[in-house]
Amino acid sequence: MKSFTITEISTLLQGELVGSTTQKITGPEELEKAEAHHITFIGSSKYISKWKDSKASVAIVNTNLDIGPEENRALIKVKNADLAMARVLEIFAPEPPVFDIDIHPTAVVHKTAMIGNSCKIGANCYVGKNVSLGDGVVLYPNVTILDETSIGKNSTIWPGTVIRERCEIGAYCIFHNNVSIGADGFGYRPSDDGRGLVKIPQIGTVIIGNDVEIGANSCVDRGKFSATIIGDNCKIDNQVQIAHNCIMGRSCIMAGHSGLAGSVTLGDGVIIGGSASIKDHTTIHSGVTVGAGSGVVGDIPAGKTYLGYPAQESRNMLKQWVMMRKLARQ
Repeated sequence: MKSFTITEISTLLQGELVGSTTQKITGPEELEKAEAHHITFIGSSKYISKWKDSKASVAIVNTNLDIGPEENRALIKVKNADLAMARVLEIFAPEPPVFDIDIHPTAVVHKTAMIGNSCKIGANCYVGKNVSLGDGVVLYPNVTILDETSIGKNSTIWPGTVIRERCEIGAYCIFHNNVSIGADGFGYRPSDDGRGLVKIPQIGTVIIGNDVEIGANSCVDRGKFSATIIGDNCKIDNQVQIAHNCIMGRSCIMAGHSGLAGSVTLGDGVIIGGSASIKDHTTIHSGVTVGAGSGVVGDIPAGKTYLGYPAQESRNMLKQWVMMRKLARQ
């Protein structure tokens, strides 16, 4: 079991140690659930009152909070408790699952596939014709990589993920369980006789940049003509849908159950809240935040916050909600 002294943790975080404790720290935990061997986190004033009743021996706190240590309980003051928490979680993180051998005997790897140094390929994986895996790529069991796909170095693909043919994946990416990359986009038109639907072939691909993380059961569909593109450092939550020919800029965030219809364009740093939906052929410019559950039906200028269904600029929508509450009371 990993354990650290508060001095070691404070030094790692470059924080200010206030108070002291003799307790060794064996892991992080929430304020209410923490025991004496835990370190906890206070990033907001609304949690200060819970510190006195918590059993944690150490709390990482923002420097702007008015809070003091307790007997044999210390504080580590930092500029940003959330970022410090991430660093603490890193040092206490358990090791990932172990591969006994680099390429499991049940894995099927095409003879033309190019496998980089130190790659790991788990049981029942399939690596197709002319696939390229960069150095240090890890494929956990039951991953499928179809023909002519490339994956950059040190990317990790968790079980059940399928990456279809001709996709381009960058370096340092993480795809969680059952991610689907490069499935056909949703394209149909009524037939001439009006008695059925005609499938529109989806002959494009998917291009994903570096350091992209995609959550479990999310889907990124291939382009109809060219490519669906996910920019560097985008973070996509579980059960997210990204349709054909969408383009996401750098460092965008999409929370769970949100979705982009076809040919949506996001600028850099766009944040899409949970369960929000974006209409096809819409452009959301850089720095926009779309609130959870919102429905975007038109373009949004840079830097705005939009809420509601249909989504409107936050100030206007909040005024409408206030007026509706007043009317409901009459």
